[in-house]
Amino acid sequence: MSKTKEITVKAEVPVIDKLKSLYHLQKIDSKIDEIKILKGELPMEVKDLEDEVAGLKTRVEKFEDEIKEIETTISDKKNAIKECEASVKKYQKQQSNVKNNREYDALSKEIELQKLEVQLNEKKIKDAQELIKQKTEVFEQSEKLIKLKEKELKAKKSDLEKIIEETDAEEKALQKKANDAQSKIEERLVTAYHRIRKNYKNGLAVVSVSRNSCGGCYHAFPPQLILEIRQHKKIVLCEHCGRILVGENIES
Repeated sequence: MSKTKEITVKAEVPVIDKLKSLYHLQKIDSKIDEIKILKGELPMEVKDLEDEVAGLKTRVEKFEDEIKEIETTISDKKNAIKECEASVKKYQKQQSNVKNNREYDALSKEIELQKLEVQLNEKKIKDAQELIKQKTEVFEQSEKLIKLKEKELKAKKSDLEKIIEETDAEEKALQKKANDAQSKIEERLVTAYHRIRKNYKNGLAVVSVSRNSCGGCYHAFPPQLILEIRQHKKIVLCEHCGRILVGENIES
C-alpha cells in the first residue's frame, strides 16, 4: 500500500483548479527567485571587492608610513656619520698638540671608535636602503593591484546597477502576480506551499512528474500513482521529499 500523503480540500473548488493555481504560483515564485539569485550574488561580490580594495589601501598607507620612518632613520644615521667624521678631524687635530704618549693613545682610541661608529651607521644605512627597496616593490605591486580591483569593482557595480534597473520593474510586477495568485488559493494550502519552499534551496514546492519520477527528488512512482497524479483529482505529496505533485499535463 502506498504511503503517499493526501491533503483534503474543500469540495466547492475543483482540485485541478487548486493545483493549477499552485503550479502557476510556483512558476511566478521561481522567476522571482532567479532575479533574487542574480541580484544576490553581485552585491556580495561588490561588497567583497570593496573590502579588498579598502584592505589594500590600508596596506599601502602602512607601507608609506614605514618607508617614511626608514627614510628618517637613514637621515639620522647620515647626520650621525657627519658628527663622527667631525669628531675624527677634531681628535686628529688635537693629536698634533699632545704632550705625551698617553694622551695620543687616548685620542687614537677615540678616533678608532668614531670610525667604527661610521662603519656601523653606513651598514645600517645600507640595510635600511635595501629594506626600502623591498617595501617599495611590494608598495608598487599593491598599487597596481588596487587599480585592477577598482576597475573590476567599477564593472561589477555597473552590472549590478543595470540588473537592478532592468529587473526592478519585473520583480515588482511578478510579486504583484504572486500576491494575486495567492489570494485565489485557500490559506492552508498557501501556508503548506511556503513551508515546503523553505525546505529547499531551489524553492520548488510544486513539481511535475517527469519520466514517472518526482520532478524535485527524482523518486520513482508506481504506474497506478502516476495515473492518480495525472488525473488531478486530489492533492498528492511526494512520499520521499514532501513536494506537491502535478502531472506534466497540468497546463493543458
